[in-house]
Amino acid sequence: MEDIAIKINHVSKMYKLYNKPSDRFKEALGLSKEKKYKEHYALNDVSFDVKRGETVGIIGTNGSGKSTILKIITGVLNPSGGNVEVNGRISALLELGAGFNNEYTGLENVYLNGTMIGFSKEEIDERLQDILDFADIGDFINQPVKTYSSGMFVRLAFAVAINIDPEILIVDEALSVGDVFFQAKCYHKFEEFKKNGKTILFVSHDLSSINKYCDRVVLLNKGDKLAEGEPKDMINMYKKLLVQEHDAVMDMAKPTEALHITELKEGELWQKAFNLNPNHESYGNGEVNIVDFAIVDHNGRLSNTIEKNTECTIKMKVQFTQDVDAPIFAFTIKDLKGTEITGTNTQLEGIEDMECKAGEIKTIEFKQNMNLQGGDYLISFGCTGFKMGTFTVYHRLYDLLNLNVVAKKNSVGYFDMNSEVNIVEG
Repeated sequence: MEDIAIKINHVSKMYKLYNKPSDRFKEALGLSKEKKYKEHYALNDVSFDVKRGETVGIIGTNGSGKSTILKIITGVLNPSGGNVEVNGRISALLELGAGFNNEYTGLENVYLNGTMIGFSKEEIDERLQDILDFADIGDFINQPVKTYSSGMFVRLAFAVAINIDPEILIVDEALSVGDVFFQAKCYHKFEEFKKNGKTILFVSHDLSSINKYCDRVVLLNKGDKLAEGEPKDMINMYKKLLVQEHDAVMDMAKPTEALHITELKEGELWQKAFNLNPNHESYGNGEVNIVDFAIVDHNGRLSNTIEKNTECTIKMKVQFTQDVDAPIFAFTIKDLKGTEITGTNTQLEGIEDMECKAGEIKTIEFKQNMNLQGGDYLISFGCTGFKMGTFTVYHRLYDLLNLNVVAKKNSVGYFDMNSEVNIVEG
């Protein structure tokens, strides 16, 4: 047990779900002999260990129990079954502003949080300047935290959590708040923690961060632990969940990969392997229809998660309802703010003067190396052209697919120039 920082022993968390408040009231008073509730297990018999000095990630779809397990570990919630053993002083960043008193000033909350963790006033005094420097919120430190923006909240909360020298740091999505410079500072502190042999338990939807920082990953789904293992293997299984292939995952004894394009049966659509944006835009004059589309990774798998610096293919299949001369097939990639990052089309690539007849089906493939930085993007597809000299939109699908680029190293901006660095004497 000396090398175990956190031990999760068959932990379950059950909530009673009532159809109406009166059912809860009747049960509390013993007025009903029938069970008036449904049992919902946020966690169901979950077990795993976190070793000292390890960085362990927890991933899973929404509602999988990630935040619940962290709250049980930190004592915010009590389990319905099982138990948790913690060996070491924990500092936790859970929900935004958790543990803060809105009426207190930022400075008062620093001392409040430090005391709750187990520090004396003298010990907090020694660390106070480091906390203030890291938070960098200026005179707002003397204002009530109810006046803070969400960014100020998380800056102060993270500054307290990271600078009170915990043996175990627990973080739940907190790094997604704040500007890019503050996030960079947080990740730098993460790396410093890892080098110093601290234990980190990390929940995030950012697969690039999970892949880069974690030694091991636990995959949860609907309260069950599906698997644990190497980050890359667990991310592949997570892809399966995202395309709703949970049953296929459960039947596999080892980590599985996303569906290979050759595994599709005749007539099956590529798009079945992807979750589509329910709010995407679709419009055009109907002379051409984009009937299928896909992202294919370097191993030939249908997946919206692509490793940086690997080859991938963006595919679209179109069907013509009318004769069309010189159609232009295109795709674009945007960031989540709607800024167009890159894209191309067949005209720009020098493919022109095609003649397509009604009833024909064409498949267009755009192959390239993925040089985008790690993160989430949106892909759009389009087929346009010039009909009697007038620009015409035959069919467009805007913001249809999510593209997640997983990277171990990011440079500045949207693209990596893949620089080769040489340092020589003299």
